[in-house]
Amino acid sequence: MVEFLLEKGFLKEEQLKEAERVREQTKAVDIGGVLQQLGLVGEREIQMARAAETGYGFVDLDRITVESSALNVVPERILKNHNVIPVKKDGTTLWLATSNPNNIAALDDVALASGCRVVPVLAVTGAIEDALKKYFGGGVATATPDPAAVAKADDKAMADQRSDIRAAIAAAGVQRGTQEDADPEGDAEKLAEQAPIIKLANALIQQAILDRASDIHVEPQQRSVRVRYRVDGVLSEAMTVPRNLMAPLISRLKIMADMNIAERRIPQDGRIEVRNQGKEFDLRVSSIPTPFGEKIVMRILDKSSVMIGLQKLGFTDENMLKIEELVSQPNGMFLCTGPTGSGKTTTQYSVLNKLNTVGVNIITVEDPIEYQLNGIAQVQVNRKAGLTFATGLRAFLRQDPDIIMVGEMRDLETAEIAIEASLTGHLVLSTLHTNDAPSATLRMIDMGVEPYLISATVIGVLAQRLARKIDQDHKEPYEVPAADLRRFGFVPSGDPDEKVVLYRGIPDENNRQTGYRGRMGIHELMTMNAEIAELVVRRAPLNDVKEAAKANGMRELREDGLHKVLAGVTDPQEVMRVVFTAGF
Repeated sequence: MVEFLLEKGFLKEEQLKEAERVREQTKAVDIGGVLQQLGLVGEREIQMARAAETGYGFVDLDRITVESSALNVVPERILKNHNVIPVKKDGTTLWLATSNPNNIAALDDVALASGCRVVPVLAVTGAIEDALKKYFGGGVATATPDPAAVAKADDKAMADQRSDIRAAIAAAGVQRGTQEDADPEGDAEKLAEQAPIIKLANALIQQAILDRASDIHVEPQQRSVRVRYRVDGVLSEAMTVPRNLMAPLISRLKIMADMNIAERRIPQDGRIEVRNQGKEFDLRVSSIPTPFGEKIVMRILDKSSVMIGLQKLGFTDENMLKIEELVSQPNGMFLCTGPTGSGKTTTQYSVLNKLNTVGVNIITVEDPIEYQLNGIAQVQVNRKAGLTFATGLRAFLRQDPDIIMVGEMRDLETAEIAIEASLTGHLVLSTLHTNDAPSATLRMIDMGVEPYLISATVIGVLAQRLARKIDQDHKEPYEVPAADLRRFGFVPSGDPDEKVVLYRGIPDENNRQTGYRGRMGIHELMTMNAEIAELVVRRAPLNDVKEAAKANGMRELREDGLHKVLAGVTDPQEVMRVVFTAGF
């Protein structure tokens, strides 16, 4: 490369010496990058030199016209996703302009989409971006798009991507069945870096995102590897991977998550960041050892989900107004309760996103940090280093906070410091694991918190569940006797023949043949008043607290579920599945 630059007059000997000196000081590997950073040589000259050195060839996109026959064989989304552009097509050979000819994922995606043999040629990064804008447009709408046309285009894009994923899975040797077992460990690390395994790992993740899954389970069995996706809260089998691909696939996922691939005897945690259709996703990765190999579970976190706003989480207008009033208080404690996976964290983040302004100092302590929000100081618990919820909270009080979020109150020490923060003029948000809202006060008493402190600080408790929504594009009405809805709190008129019209989903490809698509919250909001505070101080039975909360306007989970059933958003079976427990 250096010889080419010197020979062409792009670089002088004294400039080269300066660059070599900087490279030694910074321990940089690539002399081309150092030359570019120092402003001695432009990217165009660097790419020309690399082309001469590697034999890939160089194309100046500012001086050529891209062939339409080349552009038409690859979907726009793939080109923009990888920042590449085809420049020429001859039979089954496609020349692809790229700034990185070693980007295997880009070359494979283009090859799969076009069915051509792809030959990379080097080009300037900015020139590729300009060419994509020139031939495909800059993405600024000049007129209001037709929603039906947009939906149709999105469906086509998703269908194209599903096709790409199926091709990738086939290329890695995946079948919807089992194959003969092979040496599972062998060269797992070496295979994990090969293109077919990389494509397979990426395909599992991309397919899960397309299917709107919240979790991916990769589970080694005796003769195969089962892959399951949790969609709308329910697990279903997505595919079966041959046993001989298990070791390299697990190794690849652990490499992506920055985990120790040599350690297979203890649980590990990691994280993967991916992009799909212009959206960013975080994957929280967990591995545990099993008799047949390591099981991997990946929780998919959509970074944009916390930006949708509180109004889209399924709250009734009445509850929405109460929550907005509660979180606008200068101090106090607002708690979210419910089992794991009930959407507590999403609700808390949505509240933080609403409160996040320049004039407010917000600090959080979490384990782990699920969503990263701009303008908010987020602290990750690190028990090995001595950073717990309690120690983090102590430090927060010296950071001049206005609002504090504690990922979860797990012990008395954390609860007491959170209460102290609330008493000294801070709004505190946190979560607890309880079945309903009134139980939160008893849970804190069980942890050892003095009842008078609870009554003085807790301003509201929100219990919630996530229920599947009926596919609104594929549903049908049906009638049920009004008496069947008594258990939800429905009061019939007294007519024994009274019927109520409800809705149920129609199985369709759009909803994975379930009749459901998406989830929404079912909520129970208890706001503190003088009567409830007095009952808490007196350690009154749970039923007394619950009755006082209902008298204060609390709608129980089952009643909120009934409201959504009657509105045609979900059905009674789904509300029963997520709300009703033994002895309810």
